[in-house]
Amino acid sequence: MHIRGDHAELVVGGRLDVRSAADARAALHTAVDSGHGDLMLDLSELDSWDATGLGVIMGVHRRAGRAGRRLVLRGVPPQLQRVLVATRLHRILAIEGGLAAEVLPRV
Repeated sequence: MHIRGDHAELVVGGRLDVRSAADARAALHTAVDSGHGDLMLDLSELDSWDATGLGVIMGVHRRAGRAGRRLVLRGVPPQLQRVLVATRLHRILAIEGGLAAEVLPRV
């Protein structure tokens, strides 16, 4: 897993899973705590994730809210978009440009 960027925009790449969760959490919390305004989290280089990785994203979302900031996801891979819809987290998280039409539930 790699994270690069600053307190306003970060790119997460590689695997966001149980093995990388602690490092990711520390880096993302530092970014939240040291900035103001929206925190853009670009996931376009993310190869894989697990439930722990999703928990890290949700934890950062909550921390950003407590800090008066908003976490915004960018470049969400289609597979993760489907997970966000299945878990209804797409209703909670801010996603730049929304979700692809093919992953949204039909009404």
